[in-house]
Formats: sequence, C-alpha cells, structure tokens
Amino acid sequence: MFAVSLVTLGSPEQLTGGYLYHRRMAELAPEHDARLDLVAVPTLPFPLPGTVAGRVLRRTHRSDVVVIDSIAAAFVAPWCRFRRPPAVAGQSQPLAAMLHQPAGGIDHGWPRRSAQAALDRALYRRCDLLVLASETLAGEVPGVPSVVVAPGRDVAPAPSRPPVDLRQGRQAALLSVGNWVARKGTLDLLEAFGRLSPELATLHLVGRTDVDRRYAARVRARLARPDLAGRVVVHGPVTRGEVATLYRSADVFVLPSYREPYGTVYGEAMAAGLPVAGWRAGNLAHLAQDGREGRVLEPGDVAGLSVALRRLAEDPGHRQRLAEAARERGQRLPTWSDTAGRFFGVLRELAGTVPV
Repeated sequence: MFAVSLVTLGSPEQLTGGYLYHRRMAELAPEHDARLDLVAVPTLPFPLPGTVAGRVLRRTHRSDVVVIDSIAAAFVAPWCRFRRPPAVAGQSQPLAAMLHQPAGGIDHGWPRRSAQAALDRALYRRCDLLVLASETLAGEVPGVPSVVVAPGRDVAPAPSRPPVDLRQGRQAALLSVGNWVARKGTLDLLEAFGRLSPELATLHLVGRTDVDRRYAARVRARLARPDLAGRVVVHGPVTRGEVATLYRSADVFVLPSYREPYGTVYGEAMAAGLPVAGWRAGNLAHLAQDGREGRVLEPGDVAGLSVALRRLAEDPGHRQRLAEAARERGQRLPTWSDTAGRFFGVLRELAGTVPV
C-alpha cells in the first residue's frame, strides 16, 4: 500500500479548510490503495514548535512520500535548510508541501508573518513538489514544480433529513459559514445585514466563535444591538451532515472574507444551489462571476453588500437565476473523490520520479 505522511500543526480535528482537506484525504485513501497518516507538530507559542519538529519528522521514515502542511512549514524548515530531515536523508523518500495559504500565513501580525514567510519559503525550496489548493497560491517559490489539487465541493453525502425552516417567517434565509476571525469579515456582514428591514431575512452564522476571543467579543457586542435582535441565529461549529442540511435549507450564502486562498465553503454552497455573496478577494472571483453566480463586491463595500443582500432576499426571480447558475458552476467543480484521485496520483508520480 502506498504510504503518505502529512506533517501538520496541532490537532487534525480542527474545523478549518486545510484540516478538513487532510481528513478527507485520509478517509478516501483506501479507495486509492493508499494510507495517509496525519502527524502533528504540537501547538506551542511561535516559534517553539520548531524545537520539536525534528522528533515529529522521525515518525515519517516508513512513508513513501512526506508532505508538509503549509501551516507547519516554518517549524520544519530548520530541519531541512541544508539537507533533508534525518528521517529522509539517504533515502529515495521525496518531500512535498501542501499549500493552503501564502508564505507567512494569513492570520498573523506583520512581524511574525515576515519571519514565517522566510522560513516557509526555505522549506518550499527543499521540496520536490508543491501541491496547491488553488491557483491563487501559484508562484510562491519560482522554480519549484507545483500542481493545483483543489478541494472537493461535496460537503457530505446528500442529507437524509428534509430541509428545515431557516427563514423563520421572513422572505429569505442567509447562511454564512466561517470562524469568527477578522479576515472572514463577520462584523462587515452584521453591519450590512443590520441595514435590511427586520422582516426581510434571517441570518444564520456557522463556525467557531472562540478562535479570536477579542474579535468574538466585538461580534457579540454587535449582535446585542437592537437592529439585529431576534433575526441572527448563532449555530457555532456543526457536523458535516448538519452544514449540508443548512446549505440545502438556505436561500443565499454570504461570506465577505478578505483573504481566502481557496474558500471551500463557496464551492460547497454553489454546488448546493446557493447564490454566493462576498468580497472580490482571494479565490472567490475565480469561482463566481458578479451578477451570474452571485454578487462579488469590492472589499469593504458594506453599503454595496447590504444592497445586494436586500435584492437577493426580496426578489425571488433574481435569486433563482443566480442560484441556477451557481449550481451549474458548482457541479463542475471537483468532488472529494476527484480530489483524492488527483492528490494520490501526483504523489505516486512524484515517488516514481525521485531517484534512489
């Protein structure tokens, strides 16, 4: 059986796109006569995970290929600066990186981002292949071979339970799936939604509320204001099956994220037949065309977002036209089975091309 070790940071059970991607690959590996072992560098204050990364790498010595998650690249880099990790040196074991974010990450302040970017790129230059979650990550390290293996668009098997009433007596149900962190634009969304007439729509928020406690406190303070009373439902983190049911039950998907290297949730929502709304940032503009599959607005245009949501909520014909185009575009995106086939295919090819 083809064995892959993927080195990540912290618990693989976390609810973000990269971790979900890796778990899907691990689940689907047997269908491709493969095994994917998720090997975690402990979560410690930056840059301390780098002090233990060497021990973690020694656990990968029996694998055919070692893949380094971009979230762990900076901590592995010192062990690969002048040579391969000790577990890899002298063998034909190729080294790849799985990029879900640009060098330096997307959720850190400038000092850490600058230091981490240099370490990330040092690791990537030692790799035989970079596997990219989207085209937006191309060009991180010129000269290193790369291939795009996009996430799947099927969040879960078709839900067995029927759609649920998310409108709660209003004209439309808006759904947003994203953790409460500044780059996801949760406060922008609440500001735009707050400008709608109270009887027009109900907003449903899905995602972790404890990732950035300071930002979450600001979100909770905004939710407590009178203009949002009784018309925003906070679900917190939910299971795959539950989010699939929410996609099936909503009318519109909205996530005004400022930095989204791929944005798996946009593809999931479109495949479920939801028009999408968000900022022209990250990968959204590559997934949806403004006025065709949804509304793609300039970052920070809260007034424009409010106008777009108002029309989507009050004009069923407009909403349906965008929904049909979104479903058509979404169904052309890869499934997770397609993604796994490509993922293990490029790694098998890599293992066959690295000389002993």
